[in-house]
Amino acid sequence: MQLISQERLEKADKILFIAHLAIGDFTYLQNCFKAFAEAYPHISIHLWIDEVRRTDDQAKWGYLKNYALYDWAENCPFFAKIYRRTYSPALLEESIDEACAERYPLVVSLATLRPQQYARLARRCGPDAWVVGMRRKIRWFAPSDIFAYRGLDASFAPFQAFPGYHITDEYADWFGQLAGVKMSAQQRFPFIDIPQQWQDDARRQLVDWGFADGKHGVARLVFINPFAKTKKRCWPVGRVAELITALQVDGRWSDAYFIINATPQEIEHARQEIAERLPARTVWFSAARNFYQLPALLQCCDLIVSVETAVMHLANAVHVPVVALMRSKNPEWAPFDKAHSKVIMAARRSDWVDAVPVARVVEVMESL
Repeated sequence: MQLISQERLEKADKILFIAHLAIGDFTYLQNCFKAFAEAYPHISIHLWIDEVRRTDDQAKWGYLKNYALYDWAENCPFFAKIYRRTYSPALLEESIDEACAERYPLVVSLATLRPQQYARLARRCGPDAWVVGMRRKIRWFAPSDIFAYRGLDASFAPFQAFPGYHITDEYADWFGQLAGVKMSAQQRFPFIDIPQQWQDDARRQLVDWGFADGKHGVARLVFINPFAKTKKRCWPVGRVAELITALQVDGRWSDAYFIINATPQEIEHARQEIAERLPARTVWFSAARNFYQLPALLQCCDLIVSVETAVMHLANAVHVPVVALMRSKNPEWAPFDKAHSKVIMAARRSDWVDAVPVARVVEVMESL
């Protein structure tokens, strides 16, 4: 039985989805939102992107309010409204009041972290709505969970994992439970529509660097991203310098140009770390002005090397082959397009990505 009945879906004019999202999550979840929009075109979809790093520290607000994901979500035609001002406690309360004023008939929490907290938030945003959310076993030290989950009218059944499943299987299961939305493998393939202005911007950037366009010119471009939000998923920037140097000595990538990616927050420190040994034909890049700078540049490249983060997933969305450096702990997050992706797993489940040796990456790149 669907968590939202067909009768409720037919009567609803809008729905609010609440989620804590990283760009990697959204790369796959947007397909589900698109499928929902196609199945129920009369329902206006509103998306609340909750900022889990919410803080009273004003010094951090500049970065949080310009989170790159907002650029992408606000450009998606199947969203009628995006809630993006949740990065401070005061703005959170304002956003809740704004949601209450919408009088949503349907509110859905897709939050898997602290689901009891988001069950409360969903009910606050839709005091008279049919509220669906994630649910976990009541924690013995937090009996308040009982009251939080009582605010839900329905909850998702736990996903039944199976050998070799991909995170898109879990996401598709959520929307199947929620509203009977069925998704084929093709419908789950990541995609991104890059505005022309940012495609033009990427080409101008390549000219400024003195690089030819990797797909249409003589030179080839390799994009390397060693950074992720958590240290466990990062690859040392010193290894990046070693990798490029090794590839430039001989082999099929010896004539390539290299782009090293970093976030605006970490790029200066990273530059300094290898300032004395930055290989030739290598530049630094950071999408400091707009999210679309990143995928626009990615689609110009011939190969992407990335740790398990947004860049790894976006590689499939822009149809560029990728070498992914991953921990073995979460294989379900491997790139979706297996035909154009090579995954290098750290040997042991407890290993961080920095356990992947340079020689292994060189071997895989030369074998492509």
